[in-house]
Amino acid sequence: MLKHEFHLKADWPGLRNDVGDIESGELKTRISIPREMDGPGIGTNPDEMLLGAAATCYIITLAAMLERNQIEKTSLTLESVGTVDVTDGVFTYEKITHRPTLLLAKGSSDADLRKAHRLAEKAESSCMITRALQGNVEIALEATVEIEA
Repeated sequence: MLKHEFHLKADWPGLRNDVGDIESGELKTRISIPREMDGPGIGTNPDEMLLGAAATCYIITLAAMLERNQIEKTSLTLESVGTVDVTDGVFTYEKITHRPTLLLAKGSSDADLRKAHRLAEKAESSCMITRALQGNVEIALEATVEIEA
């Protein structure tokens, strides 16, 4: 069995509303609580990083599936939205909605279009971050798949 380890170093010099730093491989950034949650809003925050992990895992998984199935694309973009519920002072990451837009190469067949739709759905459940969140955070998909005119 092959295992990969990822390491992160964090420095948090103060209390709740301070600003810290994280470093993990190529990721080097400031961190703090977002303004929306009465923090300083400097750098990134756990909510954005969780959304970023889910979104990047999804789009990379979908691209790999398209490649393996030899489906040519002109473009693949993604907008993802994370929803955090605050009830009685308790913050709960409730939902992530992925909205990929996939444009298949001109001349792609209707069969390619149908398969690309299926792959867009399958990528969501195949992504390791989605599987890690399963049962805790709802993941929704609103895919747009078209053939270039």
